[in-house]
Amino acid sequence: MSQKIRCANPNCRRLFVPDPRVKTHRYCSRQECRRFRKRHWQSEKMKTDPDYRKNQQESHQCWMEQNRDYYQRYRAKYPQYVIHNRLLQKIRDQKRRDSRDLAKMDSTSLQYFLIPNTSPLLAKKDSIDSLSFPALECTAKEAATHDGKSHPLPRSGP
Repeated sequence: MSQKIRCANPNCRRLFVPDPRVKTHRYCSRQECRRFRKRHWQSEKMKTDPDYRKNQQESHQCWMEQNRDYYQRYRAKYPQYVIHNRLLQKIRDQKRRDSRDLAKMDSTSLQYFLIPNTSPLLAKKDSIDSLSFPALECTAKEAATHDGKSHPLPRSGP
């Protein structure tokens, strides 16, 4: 008796006895699993084989030329699909508009942060006008006692 293995389809995962003649038998014989295996194989083939991909594209173009009105007939046959697709398209359009607004860089989307005059010790010396805050200027003696990176004046906060 052969050992059972689990089907590789993540939606199935049933135990089955693989055919000993097929070395890479990983899927059970259910219709859903056969379709899953074919889709998976085809997806990988499209990614890795340029000749196969080109052949598929040409076949699709040929089919489209022979069935130009397919999508019109489909939408006429399934009106609920049309309604559902319209709703989803509105959502996709809104997301696209929202992302375009985020990526836009113009003067109206800039934000300015003002440092109030009441907290001169919180601002760095090189980022503010030294005339507005003369207390932050070091004398020659103070400058000699520190490395220039940390200011000798006490700072409020943590």
